[in-house]
Amino acid sequence: MVFLGQAGTGRVTRNYQKNETIFSQGETARTVFYIQKGRVKVTVLSDHGKEAVIGILTPGQFFGEVCLDGAELRTATAHAMEECLLTSISKATMIATLDAEPTFSAFFVAFLLSRNSRIEDDLIDQLFNSSERRLARLLLLLAEFGKEGSPHPVPVTLSQATLAEMIGTTRSRVSFFMNNFRKKGLISYNGKIEVHRSLLDAVLRDKPQIKERE
Repeated sequence: MVFLGQAGTGRVTRNYQKNETIFSQGETARTVFYIQKGRVKVTVLSDHGKEAVIGILTPGQFFGEVCLDGAELRTATAHAMEECLLTSISKATMIATLDAEPTFSAFFVAFLLSRNSRIEDDLIDQLFNSSERRLARLLLLLAEFGKEGSPHPVPVTLSQATLAEMIGTTRSRVSFFMNNFRKKGLISYNGKIEVHRSLLDAVLRDKPQIKERE
């Protein structure tokens, strides 16, 4: 954390304003970013001009690390959703630090394993769960239920259109589900979406069982 929190050789810490572009799809990939404060939205633009939100990142997460695997260009665009404090680390510095500092290396590997588990959960969610259940899970994740160091749910400020993109359905379906959640007292919203503990309880009670084929 000392390494990530201070500027130095190959490291720059700076503030980004709300909606400011951090990097764009197609740019040269030379740095890895670490979020000290704020949230970052990651989007991808298809060849046909359709944009999709593929991630909402929070403090304690890295992004842009594909450059470490030899990628020369950014495969996505990152924007600050609010005022953010980010540390950018050059590819050379990141590789040298991973090689020389076992503690930092273990910290970074733990992040990668956690993210890999999240990606697997997202895939299972898309394959086996209804769009209503996918929305409930996404709201819980965005509200940071169960995240260490987050004793109170975080208000969700994404639009219904963005939520629809992230779970692969239409805005009208999201609106229907949101109204249903609100009527049941699972959420409340007035500009910001307040996610209640009862939504988590409802999801856990309705947990589907996925069995392997014999």
